[in-house]
Amino acid sequence: MAMGRTFRIKVRMRRFRRQHPRIAFAIRSFMIFSATFGGAYGFVSGSRSENSGYDPHTFAIGASFLFALACLGLATLSMRLRFVNKRLRKLAAHNEALIDRNWELKEAEERARSLFEQQGDLIVLRDHQNRITFANDAYCALAGQARGALVGTRFDFDVLEQGDSARESSGTRVHDQKIATPLGARWIAWREGYVRLDAGQPAELQSVGRDVTDRTETERALSDARDQADAANRAKSRFLAMASHEIRTPLNGIIGMGGLLLDTTLTPEQATYAKAVKTSGEALMALIEELLDYSKIEAGKLDLEQRPFALSTLIEEITELLAPRAQAKTLEIAAYVDERLPLEVVGDAARLRQVLLNLAGNAIKFTASGGVALIVEPGIRPNEISFLVRDTGIGIAAEAQQRIFREFEQADERVARTYGGTGLGLAISERIVKRMGGRITLASEPGKGSTFEVAVPLAPSEARAGQTAFPSPDLTGKSILLIAEGIEASLIARRLERWGSQTCLVTDATVAEALLPERSWHAVLVDRAIGPAIADRLGGVARAHAPQRLVLLTSSSRHEKQSAAFTGFLVKPLRAASLAARLALTPEVASPELAPEPPVEATSAAPARGLSVLVAEDNEINALLMRSLLTKLGHRVVIAVHGEAALESWLAASSAGTPYDLVLMDIQMPQLDGIEATKRIRAHEAATGGHHTPILALTANTLVEDRYACFEAGMNGFLIKPLDRDKLDEALAGLAASRQLAG
Repeated sequence: MAMGRTFRIKVRMRRFRRQHPRIAFAIRSFMIFSATFGGAYGFVSGSRSENSGYDPHTFAIGASFLFALACLGLATLSMRLRFVNKRLRKLAAHNEALIDRNWELKEAEERARSLFEQQGDLIVLRDHQNRITFANDAYCALAGQARGALVGTRFDFDVLEQGDSARESSGTRVHDQKIATPLGARWIAWREGYVRLDAGQPAELQSVGRDVTDRTETERALSDARDQADAANRAKSRFLAMASHEIRTPLNGIIGMGGLLLDTTLTPEQATYAKAVKTSGEALMALIEELLDYSKIEAGKLDLEQRPFALSTLIEEITELLAPRAQAKTLEIAAYVDERLPLEVVGDAARLRQVLLNLAGNAIKFTASGGVALIVEPGIRPNEISFLVRDTGIGIAAEAQQRIFREFEQADERVARTYGGTGLGLAISERIVKRMGGRITLASEPGKGSTFEVAVPLAPSEARAGQTAFPSPDLTGKSILLIAEGIEASLIARRLERWGSQTCLVTDATVAEALLPERSWHAVLVDRAIGPAIADRLGGVARAHAPQRLVLLTSSSRHEKQSAAFTGFLVKPLRAASLAARLALTPEVASPELAPEPPVEATSAAPARGLSVLVAEDNEINALLMRSLLTKLGHRVVIAVHGEAALESWLAASSAGTPYDLVLMDIQMPQLDGIEATKRIRAHEAATGGHHTPILALTANTLVEDRYACFEAGMNGFLIKPLDRDKLDEALAGLAASRQLAG
């Protein structure tokens, strides 16, 4: 407590000295003089007294001692003064530095204030009562008022339109406003946040705005253009769907009637003409499918499925489907699937089939001699599979290799005139592959063929992980002689070597006859393409040297009479499972799966009792086609020419107790379309609790939303026009079988 009081007294005294230096100096001088004079006077008076006991010697000693103390005090004071002077010089230097720094800060402050005020962005500060405390030149210019007139007011622009608002993690609010100004309406992008300018003072709202009128108008123009483009795409998609429907409807009649006509007794000339009509209709159908696929891709409606499928089965089905077309041009087509690949992968098998069919079909189209190979191998990336389509065709020039992937482009106008086509196939294939996350590349040289590579990521199916399509035979140390030439021969030899055999591929029959006696062969494979007589002779020669003698046939020659020297045959394009099964057999064991197939007899069991079918179809030709097809299949048919007639016929049959077993409902009909007619039928069934009649849609629209509309209306499925006779027969047979089981 006392120390605190003493400290306060000292503080007050120091403050008094700073405030009144002259009075403090006078007091200090008076006190020093009084002390000096009092001491000297007392000493002199005491020494002159009679009883003082004055001793000159003692006095001299005392005076010397006092003089020494005085000298010591003077020395100490001098050193302290030098120290104080040094500190004062340091303080003076520091003070000069502070003055310079203060000057620099003032200059920086002036520059910052100048920049702040002359900033192109709008800057305004408002206090807690929303009064303006500062506004820069840009804000004043846009407001059309001087800074002095704005400061202290609650001025704000009139808001014409408020944009979206967001708040950042720092607390800053970001929003756009369209405001009215003397210069016209402007869009301002504001950033608002609280700042504290002086300690102890309340925070102020700082608003920084940037004029984004040009950018906003550009974005809105782009947005409007994008909306218009989307609307145009939708309109184009609907137009193409409508156009395809209108084209498919007569095509259904052309192809269907052509098929019915070919089933009748015709002269050779008439049969030729009927086949030409049917072929032309199918070619036109393929063109429409390409246009529809292109429209789906353009509209962004290409949806991919993710389902497991057997990879080797897909590839072999593609080669078998294209084999007749290739063999008609005396070309070979063969496939090779690497055994390291998984049995099943997950992806869109239909779209992958479309891409490979397009590439392989083009390879056959542009190849005059040689053949086409479809090779499937592991890719360079994880879970990537590489599909190679290699041909020996005309090749593609380097300058045309990038152009052919564009829409409606082909490598050469002369080629386009010679081979035909729209130029859409490769463009569609490339977009499908990119949609799958893969890539498509081309390596080609004119006159030496082309190789298209499609690399697509396909994850293995977990359900059948580690399984193989067929047990691979162990041919280690066994010799196999392959007498053949061409693309498929090299792929067969490659597969046999993977199974461990010592494969000898020979293309000359004379060389083959010379090699046969040299060793004991496990099997001899002879391609009948080298000539039927030569193949039979080689089979007879090989009888003494190989227990298995297999002949390779095309599907067209499989029923021809073969030499008894062969133990079996294999049909090209070769299935790996068939080759493995045949080589794994002993010569004495017959293979019923690989034995010549007996001729197919027309003994398909017809339904015990035909179905009662209501067909709603407004096109007379298609109605006639449906009546003819269903009648030939043994069913009873009633035709309704529009939706109202179909609904009335269905209600009449239900009321009479003889309901229809099936309704085939065309989607687009006058008066009442198929969707609405189906909804009314389902509503009546729900209200009365009556029999649920299966309804299949007859539609030429292949868009996904059209199919969803069919299912949402209550239909059980749909059939795409032009109508496939086999699919119709399959659907009706399944329905008849289920009805018999229910009965």
